[in-house]
Amino acid sequence: MVWGNTIEGEKKDKIGAAFSSLVARSFDLLGKPNVSDYFPILARFDIQGVEKEMSNIMQRVDEIIEVIINERTKISSGEVGGGGNKNGGRMDFLQMLMELSEKQDVNTEIGRTQIKAIITDIVIGGTDTSSTTIEWVMAEFIRNPKVMEKAHKELNEVVGLNNVVEEFHIPKLVYLDAVIKETLRIHPIGPFLTPRTPSQSCTVGGYFIPKDSAVFINVWSIQRDPLAWDNPSEFMPERFLGNSGKWDFSGNNFNYIPFGSGRRVCAGLPLAERMLRYVLASLLHSFDWQLPQGEIVDIEDRFGVVLRKRTPLVAIHSPRLSGKNLYV
Repeated sequence: MVWGNTIEGEKKDKIGAAFSSLVARSFDLLGKPNVSDYFPILARFDIQGVEKEMSNIMQRVDEIIEVIINERTKISSGEVGGGGNKNGGRMDFLQMLMELSEKQDVNTEIGRTQIKAIITDIVIGGTDTSSTTIEWVMAEFIRNPKVMEKAHKELNEVVGLNNVVEEFHIPKLVYLDAVIKETLRIHPIGPFLTPRTPSQSCTVGGYFIPKDSAVFINVWSIQRDPLAWDNPSEFMPERFLGNSGKWDFSGNNFNYIPFGSGRRVCAGLPLAERMLRYVLASLLHSFDWQLPQGEIVDIEDRFGVVLRKRTPLVAIHSPRLSGKNLYV
């Protein structure tokens, strides 16, 4: 969606692998305790090397995006690929940004630096978080066979065993939506969201918050609060069935804010909500899933800015759909 088929073949695979590694490491660094945060006077010494390593990562990300932009420029100019675009006439996001840049409108000044910054935000913000969410949901499905059975039944009724999942099916998959919401309640991808910084000193709930301090919201704890949730440690998607407006991702109900709330709510929420449901519906409808023999689902998490599984999920799939209807 970001740069379409600008990069293809072996080069595409290499860039994908490099990006995944860089994004994962950048999130690890973002959540790493840094002595400079507690003693700012030491920041210039970068005692733990956090700043240096993060700078190296971002430089490598910048180099990769530079290659992609150069390739897109060659395609658009006709140097390679016969000119135009390679997406069947559809414009990808990078192409839109580059055309916007060429217009040089006074109100929309955007150059190469701004294009790279926007793409970096999208890729880093949307890669590790989405894949980790899908892994958690699949882990809970395999761990709870009755939940998977209900989801399969809904898919059979809405989509049908002779059809593949299409985007128009997604709003009708109410139970799958409830499973995703329950997963994000128990395993919020951003357990502390992103830090807030008050522009002036204030008092909240009797606590004095100094100006410019870093404030973290403990979503993990809020969404397991027994005062707000019945049996908070149990995986119960049914709690989200009915009254969907009360339990949406908008952040209006402060007992459930996996994507944040207010003006700082996750900017990628609309896309994430669609893609999560579509990918998960496709995986569930096309395949049956089970663990390798002798394995169990480990739902222990690993602390960080992104809440990952301590042990990566490994599952074996077998086709549910036959022949030409198999969606891979």
